[in-house]
Amino acid sequence: MRVVSEETLSRHLSALPTAAPRVLVGGNAGTPWHALRLLDAALPSYRLFMLNAAPGVPEREGVVLETPFIGAGMRGRPGLQYLPCRLSLVPAMLRRTTPPDVVVVSASPPRAGTVSLGIEVNILPAAIEAVRSRGGLVVAQVNRHVPYTYGDAVVDVEDVDLVIEVDEPLPELPARASDDVSRRIAGQVAPLVPPGATLQLGIGGVPDAVLVALLERRGLRVWSEMISDGVLALERKGALDREHPVVTSFAAGSRELYDWLDANPRVVFSRTERTNDPALIARQPAMTSINSALQVDLFGQANASYVHGRPYSGFGGQTDFIVGALHAYGGTSVIALPSWHARADVSTIVPTLCEPATSFQQSFVVTDQGVAPLWGASQHEQTRALIDNAAHPDARDDLREHATRMGLV
Repeated sequence: MRVVSEETLSRHLSALPTAAPRVLVGGNAGTPWHALRLLDAALPSYRLFMLNAAPGVPEREGVVLETPFIGAGMRGRPGLQYLPCRLSLVPAMLRRTTPPDVVVVSASPPRAGTVSLGIEVNILPAAIEAVRSRGGLVVAQVNRHVPYTYGDAVVDVEDVDLVIEVDEPLPELPARASDDVSRRIAGQVAPLVPPGATLQLGIGGVPDAVLVALLERRGLRVWSEMISDGVLALERKGALDREHPVVTSFAAGSRELYDWLDANPRVVFSRTERTNDPALIARQPAMTSINSALQVDLFGQANASYVHGRPYSGFGGQTDFIVGALHAYGGTSVIALPSWHARADVSTIVPTLCEPATSFQQSFVVTDQGVAPLWGASQHEQTRALIDNAAHPDARDDLREHATRMGLV
């Protein structure tokens, strides 16, 4: 690991042997923005590979955007190359079909010959291995605001080629005030979480409300691709099993969350191949996967990825965790969503998806209207449960008509 000036880093990048190198940059809340700006100035053309990129990604001729999961910074951009892929398989993609030439990460200051990837581990260990196997370049933006986290976050300084030292506050997610619909959904989901469950939840109003509804529980565990402030609240309320660490792959939340993560052995950051491996997920006791969707149809298929025929996000880890949870002893998979899309003024329970399915065969679909049990029920029973229990009352008559024509009731 060699600490260099910005000018030296720019010279190294300008001297890359590939005309349009593939550059993989840490995404989510762990993007090294200053290093990315230097890279963009040094390279006339390149392919930028990021997961869930935030606004601020370069937008100019010569930059080709690539991602298996579209964030707000890439959504709707002309020429975007969407790479459909389960999150658990992205590391294999980096080895086989989209190998990076440069990897740029955020990192903590060194400790005992190592740095930590902090709040964004995810696919980065696999990316570092892939780029080093082909003689590429690993660049770290060392930042005193990045917490030193454990597990696969820890990287030997010998695996980093060049370092620039830049202190940038990490982006924080503002606290969301839960609305009535989210609280009603959470009230329906909480009874489905068994004692001693292992939880996986994402970010958003519904997951946050579910975590609040579980604050008085005891003995819960967390095995999730990401965590936010809701997990910190569970820890402080004594809801989590102290004998088992929180396992995650990345984090996004408040400065308070990041301070809690710093040098905290209670939290283990694992690479995507581990956190999202359905076989490992299936080993977790009473694994309870709670995810959201944009639509669910009468066949129980969920669309969480596409809007108006265009990719909006991606598979992410939803499919990984649904499969893992269903194979776990006492496991449960839940899709939770409002029964009515307020902005579009349409039902979220639809006859058939008009977009590609992200996942299917959940244990339950839960809305503010109620709970529709799916797994183990016949097709006719599933359809009736979705209409009678999950759909908004204003949509039920139309759904019944469609279900009759489709032979589902």
